[in-house]
Amino acid sequence: MNVFHPASEDRPSLAEARTAICVPRLGDARGAFQLFVEGDVLFDAMIAAIEQATEAISMESYIFAADEVGARFVAALAAKARAGLDVRVHLDAFGAGQRKFGKFRRELEQGGVQFRWFRPLDMRHPLRYFQRNHRKLLVVDGRTAFLGGFNIRRLNSRRLHGPARQRDTHLRVLGPLAALATRHFDRLWHDARPLPASAIPEEAEGIEGLLVPSYSRHCQKRLACLHAGLIDMAQSEVYLTSPYFGPGSVVDRALQVAARRGVDVRLLVPRKSDPLVAGWATRAAYGQLLSAGVRIYEYLPRPLHAKTSVVDAAWSIVGSANLDYRSLFVNQELVLVARDHVLAGQLQAQYVTDLAAAREITLADWHRRGWRARLFEAVGWAARRLL
Repeated sequence: MNVFHPASEDRPSLAEARTAICVPRLGDARGAFQLFVEGDVLFDAMIAAIEQATEAISMESYIFAADEVGARFVAALAAKARAGLDVRVHLDAFGAGQRKFGKFRRELEQGGVQFRWFRPLDMRHPLRYFQRNHRKLLVVDGRTAFLGGFNIRRLNSRRLHGPARQRDTHLRVLGPLAALATRHFDRLWHDARPLPASAIPEEAEGIEGLLVPSYSRHCQKRLACLHAGLIDMAQSEVYLTSPYFGPGSVVDRALQVAARRGVDVRLLVPRKSDPLVAGWATRAAYGQLLSAGVRIYEYLPRPLHAKTSVVDAAWSIVGSANLDYRSLFVNQELVLVARDHVLAGQLQAQYVTDLAAAREITLADWHRRGWRARLFEAVGWAARRLL
């Protein structure tokens, strides 16, 4: 097993090796992905796919709120189960396990939906509760799949929540990638059973993208190495969006190295984070990033929950993983990595739009912050591996 250690990331030979092993050799895709940045449009498309299903539906989510959006999905899923389809719903016991969800669960199970919690609290194995299923995935008939950052809740709906809705990003993928998404779903449904070797091929030049989980047979830090590997190979620009950012991580150091060698590196994060301590941890990374030449922007108008990366206007990553410790090293996550100029162009255009609604934090601004901000950053740094 090839596992790279963050302490060695500045060494060019290891950076090259990480790129070679952790970044798949993808061929050029042809714009087969559909991008969603508005919850109402996404939810309508997901419900339509569910209603058109003829064989099987598999769905997992970190948050599945007991609200109007959740009720809409429960009704659609239960209706298909009553029609005889194989419908499975796998929700995180922490993120979705609120007391109000009991009514929804009964409605799902009475309709014939197979329902399962991911790792409810078990006092015999309390440490297992620390790992959560943070993925957001819907697979229909093994031919259509939706994945990204959107949870199932009214906070993402302009119709229901108004202009202050959460800003997020999701994708629809088709064909072989949807079939692979089914295999990823099955792995967690059967309590993290390892994927077969063929699920993450050595050579992927004939496919349009790759769905990458938190770890693989090559590397127990697969997502961290994937992000750092793409940053290592960047020649012109790296544009990252993340609700949370982990200071001191391999991705943090890769960004600094890329900026120092002249790459246009930009990081977009929210002005306000939930929980607050997660925002303090993010800001604990600002000093070294700014000193290295990374440009940092704080998104102002509404909550930011999107997790996207664009490298050299060609490579893209979209999925459920934040660029923090829990997503990169602990939780179950799933992202799409693709070498698709159409998708990269769409993401880059959205990035420009988001930057227009953000405030850039300069190094001079950062040096002027007060003692309370510095104290909060210290707290965030200390708590960064728990968030």
